Amino acid sequence: MGAHPPTTKAVPTTGEPGGGPTEGQSQNGLQAGLKNRHLSMIAIGGVIGAGLFVGSGAGISAAGPGILLSYALTGLLVVLVMRMLGEMAAASPTSGSFSAYADRALGRWAGFTIGWLYWFFWSVVLAVEATAAAAILTGWVPAVPQWAWALLVMVVLTGTNLISVGSFGEFEFWFAGIKVVAIVVFIVVGALAIFGLPPGGDPVGMANLTGHGGFLPNGPGAILSGMLLVVFSFMGSEIVTLAASESPNPVQAVRKAVNSVIWRIALFYIGSITVIVTLLPWNDPAVLKSPYVAVLKSLDIPYAGTVMDVVVLTAVLSCLNSGLYTASRMAFSLGQRGDAPKSFATVNKGGVPAVAIWASVAFGFIATIFSYTSKDTVFQFLLNSSGAVALFVWLVICVSQLRMRRIIERETPERLTVRMWLYPWLTYATIALIVFVIGYMFYDPDGREQMVLSVVAAVVVLAVGLFLDRRRPREVQAAAEAGQARPAERK
Repeated sequence: MGAHPPTTKAVPTTGEPGGGPTEGQSQNGLQAGLKNRHLSMIAIGGVIGAGLFVGSGAGISAAGPGILLSYALTGLLVVLVMRMLGEMAAASPTSGSFSAYADRALGRWAGFTIGWLYWFFWSVVLAVEATAAAAILTGWVPAVPQWAWALLVMVVLTGTNLISVGSFGEFEFWFAGIKVVAIVVFIVVGALAIFGLPPGGDPVGMANLTGHGGFLPNGPGAILSGMLLVVFSFMGSEIVTLAASESPNPVQAVRKAVNSVIWRIALFYIGSITVIVTLLPWNDPAVLKSPYVAVLKSLDIPYAGTVMDVVVLTAVLSCLNSGLYTASRMAFSLGQRGDAPKSFATVNKGGVPAVAIWASVAFGFIATIFSYTSKDTVFQFLLNSSGAVALFVWLVICVSQLRMRRIIERETPERLTVRMWLYPWLTYATIALIVFVIGYMFYDPDGREQMVLSVVAAVVVLAVGLFLDRRRPREVQAAAEAGQARPAERK
């Protein structure tokens, strides 16, 4: 697997006529090895990040029961952004997703910048999740050092991604399935307890929602502070639009994922957080530490801590698995467009971009080492400088959709099978809300450093993109302006 794989024939990535896939091959040259059940579970489980289990306590502590409004507003943003992304992805499925659309709609500099920032984000996530998984596993088997566990989970999941996209899909199917079942069971058990049915006691009523300082104990501004803490949890909803390009019917997969995003967010996020803040006081120290464990323990569920450790470990491994997949596919797309080394755009015999996977893993390994050797310096810098990428991605998707809608209507109107609601006004409103949240991060003491460093990272990548764009041959520039695919061989 470590050998240099053969270069595949370059094919169009934007869905133009003549760029159709061959049997067993997707439109971008990758293997169409993801089954419908894989994509369905990736779509459902993609919104359930490890941050929901691990980071929701900090959000509840910051906003009290009002964190429900933070999740609702952030969820609304995700629904609207996914609708826009779904419109573009259904018309032109590609592993580059929003990066490829930004390339065509806004210019090559935009696709380059957001693509590399997204790759950077997920490569850092690899280190975060590997470290989190290692911490849980070390608690179970302390004889094995934590760094060894981190290495082991990285190696195993790298292997599954290298074998075939089908093996990635199979692992993600079961990882996501466990997360979904766990959340549904948690909500059902919690709802029974809220109404005074076993395993609870008397009905709890509204006491924890309105008591202890009220529904907004820290003031209305805490809603926005809560949004800053929960944005990270929603990153991953867009993965299905990348994965769909490696399925036999990408348009149907995208349409299904986009249409179901509302109930997925309402059930998994709003539903489970409602259970937590209704059953327990928001300022209970146990809620800050681990809200899901705190609820289960309050209901005298045996082995609550161990059960949630298993669920969190599954969520972490799922995030690590999908993060490696996502980073490698974005690198592959950048390589196809000549915005990354052309070796990134090659695939091995299993139909996966092995070089792009190894490059992503290498960065993830380096970041993992820093998480142990320089946790409060280098690793903290990596975390902060990638922290606001989700907002940048959402903003670029919105702006790209404004132009891509006109391009699709002019060139291939029959492919406009998913439409953004109230276009263009709702798109403008979404852009305004995202810009407002970004502005608030500069104002908020807790979010300011993260936003400043993320902007610095974005400016550096943008500068590199503009510099490379000016150095490209004129014929390549002409192809970019025409919205055509740019194979790595033309670089």
